[in-house]
Amino acid sequence: MFDSFGLICMIWWCVMLFHPLHADIQCMESEAQKSPIKNVNVDWRKMELSWESSKNFSMYKCTIMNWDMESMETEVNSPLWRFPEELYMPLHKGVFFIIEVPNTNISKKCTFFPGGMNESAIENFSCVIYNICLMNCTWQAGRGAPADTQYFLYWQNSRDDGEVECELYIKDENGRNMGCRFQNVKIIGKAYFMVNGSSKDSLIQFYDEYIDLYKIEILAAPLNVTVHCTGDPAGCTITWHPPLTSHVKKVKCFQYEINIQNKDDPKEEKMVVRNDRYKFQNYNEKNRYILKIRARGTKCLVSSKWGEWSEPIEFGQGKDYFIFVILFLIALGTISVTVLLYCLFKRYCSFKNILPPIPQPRDKFNVLTNEDIQTEYVNLSSKSHTEEVTTVEEMTQLSKKKIH
Repeated sequence: MFDSFGLICMIWWCVMLFHPLHADIQCMESEAQKSPIKNVNVDWRKMELSWESSKNFSMYKCTIMNWDMESMETEVNSPLWRFPEELYMPLHKGVFFIIEVPNTNISKKCTFFPGGMNESAIENFSCVIYNICLMNCTWQAGRGAPADTQYFLYWQNSRDDGEVECELYIKDENGRNMGCRFQNVKIIGKAYFMVNGSSKDSLIQFYDEYIDLYKIEILAAPLNVTVHCTGDPAGCTITWHPPLTSHVKKVKCFQYEINIQNKDDPKEEKMVVRNDRYKFQNYNEKNRYILKIRARGTKCLVSSKWGEWSEPIEFGQGKDYFIFVILFLIALGTISVTVLLYCLFKRYCSFKNILPPIPQPRDKFNVLTNEDIQTEYVNLSSKSHTEEVTTVEEMTQLSKKKIH
């Protein structure tokens, strides 16, 4: 039993040693009158302010104020102040404490200064929650941080939870931690984040911040988006379910942006509604539409930023392009066949053989061409031959008569 308890104490001591808050508390008091209030101490993990007093006072008035002049004060009856749950003051810029005894001039003013090298703390720290329970936090190295500086992130989801270190760091090309991934994150309230660093050369300043987790959530898309259209003037009825979250289930906590786009017209129609139902009255069954919906929080503790769009849904019959396609294919086929036949005829056939020229009457009054001269010559030769034969026949008949 003792060994187990000793091991637990050793582990806790190592954790505390591994990520200390480098800070100093400086107190001021009047030289003329020394304050009986001494040894002021702040335990930020227990969220306590304590001190010692050489005199017994029945009441103390405590005030805490940051550099942005945000302050809170309360009265306690012992030299111990447990900070209230609504106190969310980051420490990396420093804070002021004032401890007073009512109805006296006894007081103690102290300042909490973060220790470490100037401009060595991280910069541009931001977190985002997505997919209901996943969270990413990122940051940049301090401008004055040494090259070997390594950063470590610790966070506390609520005052009732313990401080937990990041389990999955996001590293840069040099192996330096520049972000963290979280799983199974539950949105409860304000979470406390603290990033400190270590270096061989010098102390590194820490950075801390309180964040309302619901404000950094990117809402998922609405669920079960459906469209039911009829031919009557009522148009289409669009329904959906709220997006899933880890902490809100009420339908009235959301409002929705509906985006409807006509595919034949680039103009978009947008509207914001609070219900989970919408009547689309400009419906034309001859058109084709694209529908998207996204959500954001209203009134409840839900992010007021627009979330993810739902998957696009198409509805409507649209124009029947099938007939146009058929006519186009027929026209294209006709042109192709005509061009092919033309090429074949030109390659293997002669139009002169298929369609011989029609003979025309001679024009004796016009000058003869070479073709005409050649034709005339052939005709004359034929006539001369015929006359010669005729002459021979006549001479033969005369000879026969003489013999008789």
